[in-house]
Amino acid sequence: MASRKMLANAIRALAMDAVQKANSGHPGAPMGMADIAEVLYNDFMRHNPTNPEWSDRDRFVMSNGHGSMLPYSVLHLSGYDVTIDDLKNFRQLHSKTPGHPEHGYAPGIETTTGPLGQGISNAVGMAIAERVLAAQFNQDGFNIVDHFTYAFLGDGCLMEGISHEACSLAGTLELGKLIAFWDDNGISIDGKVEGWFRDDTPARFKAYGWHVMEVDGHDPDEIKIAIEAARAISAKPSLICCKTIIGYGSPNKAGSHTSHGAPLGEEEVALARIELDWEPAPFEIPQALYQGWDHKKAGQVQEDDWNQKFSAYAEAHPELAAEFKRRMSGDLPQDWNEAAQAFITETDEAAPEKATRVSSLATLEAFSPLLPELFGGSADLGGSNGTEWSGIKPMRAEMYDANYINYGVREFGMSAMMNGIVLHGGFIPFGATFLVFSDYARNALRMAALMKIQSVFVFTHDSIGLGEDGPTHQAVEQIPTLRMIPNMQLWRPCDAVETAVSWKSAIERRDGPSCLVFSRQNLKHQQRSAEQIEAISCGGYVLRDCDGTPDAIIIATGSEVELAMAASETEALEEMKIRVVSMPSTTQFDRQTKEYRESVLPPGVKARLVVEASVSAGWYKYVGLDGTVIGMDTFGESAPAKELFAYFGFTVDKVVEAVKNLLKSD
Repeated sequence: MASRKMLANAIRALAMDAVQKANSGHPGAPMGMADIAEVLYNDFMRHNPTNPEWSDRDRFVMSNGHGSMLPYSVLHLSGYDVTIDDLKNFRQLHSKTPGHPEHGYAPGIETTTGPLGQGISNAVGMAIAERVLAAQFNQDGFNIVDHFTYAFLGDGCLMEGISHEACSLAGTLELGKLIAFWDDNGISIDGKVEGWFRDDTPARFKAYGWHVMEVDGHDPDEIKIAIEAARAISAKPSLICCKTIIGYGSPNKAGSHTSHGAPLGEEEVALARIELDWEPAPFEIPQALYQGWDHKKAGQVQEDDWNQKFSAYAEAHPELAAEFKRRMSGDLPQDWNEAAQAFITETDEAAPEKATRVSSLATLEAFSPLLPELFGGSADLGGSNGTEWSGIKPMRAEMYDANYINYGVREFGMSAMMNGIVLHGGFIPFGATFLVFSDYARNALRMAALMKIQSVFVFTHDSIGLGEDGPTHQAVEQIPTLRMIPNMQLWRPCDAVETAVSWKSAIERRDGPSCLVFSRQNLKHQQRSAEQIEAISCGGYVLRDCDGTPDAIIIATGSEVELAMAASETEALEEMKIRVVSMPSTTQFDRQTKEYRESVLPPGVKARLVVEASVSAGWYKYVGLDGTVIGMDTFGESAPAKELFAYFGFTVDKVVEAVKNLLKSD
């Protein structure tokens, strides 16, 4: 039987070899944390390599994602579809083993990590999802949701502020099934961290309300005892502080930043093999070690046991079982589309005039009873963001049958936790804040788009319409820069009907995140035909048309649609053929067929004007060099909203003047 040390050395050898072959990577963390991974996977992890999507598996997150060769090696050794050839292709084009772990590439990779601190925040989200699902579905004698979330993290994760945001909330919510392992090696890229990181990390996490232990990260017995103790603590998340040596086994580079982010070098790899008593050739693993690591049979037994439990559960609670399967599959309820469309029609008939943030709340009131998987929250702005619908059940410690989280003032942490909730499965989460604070959350939004997951980011107070709070809170550049994130879908609706459609689109989208951007100020309801209502989902459509080919096209979004419509109906333009296009989502419009896009924006019509109270640069894609944009290319000012719109040129007169100038030059 293979010794624990040799089982761990298999990780070290594969990490050294893969990084060396790629001539790129981070061997130090995998070599330093190999003993922890060996104990965790071989003594505790419940998972099935032949079915990586088993719903009650334990989750593992490598928050210090630069150490990606650790999870890749473990997945290969324990029996996942990650081959030796995959490890040899580490960091190569289209391989399963990119430089940082990426969700959707190698089976068993639960989330994309690399930007430090986000992995542990995703793990908090996963632990939240586990607790809430357990409260919603478990019945006496049938704990069908009962698993742990484990996370590895390094000094860099702890230095990033997001780890404070997420771990503070995890302690407050008493997430006892979250266990994190700190790789306390005292090294980062620049060298020994004592020069810039002297936090008392154990005291910090105790202050959060975590259970904290300190162990020798190279002593399997200590590690095992600590994990057993952590699993026994039900009312606190646990941090196991593991004192490790980065690059363990490298005679000349262990304990040094030289093993952090570069290959060890052929000579040092050879010396490390001697130090570790590792005789096999590169990328060769003795059969005895494969047998010691293999989890396919044990994992299948674990899943089979759960399947038997679930079958008995389904017999005793058939409706709950069917709902659990639906939620975990991500399917929407059968009556969803019909009910959602009925609400959109009712909203149009009601013709309300109100802020789109208020319209959003009305939509939540209608949609939440249809969607028990809808899981909301706000970064301490629930009343302002319009996220607190009448049926919310806020999550608190020991109160886990919830559908809402008060995230506190934690925009970045909220967004990364939402990503973890999505990745866990069973929920469509949304989280809200003011649009200007999307900058705080930006990298988590980017990661959601990169992972193609269904996080819904709600942003209100979308422009200078915020008013007296001034330029610190008035979003100017945020909308265009959010549109620039690949695979991000952004909606800025102009009234209650477009708001409902934008929510429906976000709920139905399965291949990426959505940003829903809402106004603070009241907006006028726009009259539409049934065909126009249907066209809203295309992202851009003709709201007001003319006979024949237009002389000019005015394109607008959000609060500026009302302005465009008013301008088009003035006497000054009555002899001109004006088309008004409402474009609540440029990203959705761009997905439409060329034929549809040209039916809305005929290529022969060069006189085009865009009106939007945000930075103008991105709109030239739609108006061309001959067109004009009335936008915001400065910061705002502190004043009532009406005064600001007039001051910055968002008036009927300015729109009319711009159209006339376009037609003169044409």
